[in-house]
Amino acid sequence: MIDGKYTQKRWFWILALGWILTACAPAPEPDVSAEPFTLTIAHINDTHSAFDPVRARFWLQDEVIYNEFGGHPRLLERAESYRAIAERENQPLLFLHGGDAWQGSAYFKLNEGRMNADILSRMGIDAMALGNHEFDLNNRLLNAFLDTINFPVLAANIDTSADADLRDQQNLKPYVIFAFDGFEKERLEQAPLYPDGRQLVGVFGIALDDMPNISPNTGDVVFFDMVESAQATVDELTALGIDKIIAVTHVGHAVDVDIASRVNGIDAIVGGHSHTLLGDFSNLNLGHGGEYAARVMNPDGAQWTCVVQAGEYAQAIGRVHLTFNAEGQLEACEGGNTLLSNDTFYSENQRTDETRLDAIDHERVVDFIEQQANIAIVSEHADLRAHIDSVYKPAVEAAYGEVIGMAAQGLRHVRRPGDGASDEHGSEVAPLVAYAQYWWAARDEVAELTGMSVDFSLVGAGGIRMSIPEGEVREGDITLELLPFSNFLAVVPLTGAEVVRLLTDVINETLPEGSHAGKFPYGGNLRFAFDELDPGVRGAITQIEVNRGTLADPQWEPLERDGTYHVVMNSYNATGNDGWTILYESQRESSGRVDLAYVDGELRAFPVERIVSSDGRLRVVYADEEIACDREAVICNTDAIAVVEFIRQQWDTITPLPDPTVTLRRAE
Repeated sequence: MIDGKYTQKRWFWILALGWILTACAPAPEPDVSAEPFTLTIAHINDTHSAFDPVRARFWLQDEVIYNEFGGHPRLLERAESYRAIAERENQPLLFLHGGDAWQGSAYFKLNEGRMNADILSRMGIDAMALGNHEFDLNNRLLNAFLDTINFPVLAANIDTSADADLRDQQNLKPYVIFAFDGFEKERLEQAPLYPDGRQLVGVFGIALDDMPNISPNTGDVVFFDMVESAQATVDELTALGIDKIIAVTHVGHAVDVDIASRVNGIDAIVGGHSHTLLGDFSNLNLGHGGEYAARVMNPDGAQWTCVVQAGEYAQAIGRVHLTFNAEGQLEACEGGNTLLSNDTFYSENQRTDETRLDAIDHERVVDFIEQQANIAIVSEHADLRAHIDSVYKPAVEAAYGEVIGMAAQGLRHVRRPGDGASDEHGSEVAPLVAYAQYWWAARDEVAELTGMSVDFSLVGAGGIRMSIPEGEVREGDITLELLPFSNFLAVVPLTGAEVVRLLTDVINETLPEGSHAGKFPYGGNLRFAFDELDPGVRGAITQIEVNRGTLADPQWEPLERDGTYHVVMNSYNATGNDGWTILYESQRESSGRVDLAYVDGELRAFPVERIVSSDGRLRVVYADEEIACDREAVICNTDAIAVVEFIRQQWDTITPLPDPTVTLRRAE
């Protein structure tokens, strides 16, 4: 078996040698123990350091029930119940993670992956896909994470041989092989030369092939085409005599479906990245995320692939049962996602003793949940909960800092309007973040630094990592959890035509079911409407206006296509990352952009000369000094500081903005 250091050329020769040896070797005796085989896969993805439960709600007919979902102790409790069932029935089981364990909470900001390694290693995970957020820090810290965990991370379409930190890492692999004897399993370093009576399952990983465009901190890791690499890996595993093959991926549900339609021989894809909670949750008024365990026909027309994914933020766990015949062909796949609820329920978002359901109503909710297949009341794993609370929680609580505002009711965040039973206007949080960043950059002291009067702002929904719960909001809620990526703000001159093209291109990319919706744009001091024309394919901006008044007294004027506007956004999107490609194109030759960061406590402007592209990576070239975010004296998270200051000075009673700024009208 090869490890994560291979290159494509080396891979070719390894495969060629394997074929030669296979041709020359005596034919193995048939495996007389071949028989039908059933494999259960428990799976999670995009857990994003959600070690504590997430405040949530669901509907019991017309009644809103406020509760909590998930958290890693609750995930572990459910996973162990699945393991206990499999052991009792002597049935094979794998527990897979679809990537993006990193980032997302104050726990990660304070511990930089160390806590993730600790907690995940206690959960019995068999393998994990390499997610884009695993590159959020640097490859030295990623390497330390890989050294610490007790399960492999998989990506068959990467080459780490040129990267100083990852070139010798043995726990980053293209694939692993599991040998099953009923419930008992062994992870093998290589496929056995002859059958030994055990059932073999190959699990390989696929990472985003445009990773450098999404995660700029990938070092010298090289990424290869997803489809070509997937087919080559399936062919290699098949040549080794393995006929049951699982892909664990972090590329998004729509891409998983595309891979399944273009690659022969993958039995199941366990996905991540798009945060897609597959299944029909309309019984809870939580929408329909698409078919769970959908069967996608392979290009040969003879085989099909089962595709699953399990939502986000450790709120749900999926379980799929795969049935193979004696020839190793997949005959059936079935299962579903389950939202994991606590057993304390409230009638209002303000969770007090007065709003807590009494015994009769509580029992009514419990009875309802017990009748549903996609939600369950699950206790937290006591030992893991105690470990988190004693080892990690005290430092996190201390880091949140002072109270800056109060939310009388929760503000909900979704990435794309219409997701999660939201309306056509989508997130309540993203427009608030966008307006706060506009307000901060439009102040006189900032305008004097940049030489530009800001007109409006744009934010990508994926940069906002949580809803805002009711109650006190502390500074750390914003800087550690809501906007944890430490991006500095940038003011970018754009024409009205470029703004319309940006919005149109990016929204079109988010229309397909299961697409990566983190790039979906929201505006501050800007409002627009987008009408979908061809379902899941394309649409058009039908209205776009800039506010020339105030938040309380808006004066909306049409955006002029030939006018020039000064737009504030975070540096990640301003560089053209995550599909905001027009930003790169508009600054490729020259840029009037100005970036903003604090140096020695003083806000400073950093003019940008241009943006260059090399090996799929976008890099900012500064006119003078570049921003050194790794220096202790430099504070780069002006994206979060702007929101903190807006709440503190202008919006300490935190509510949604008075008027919607985004309208997405889907075609019927």
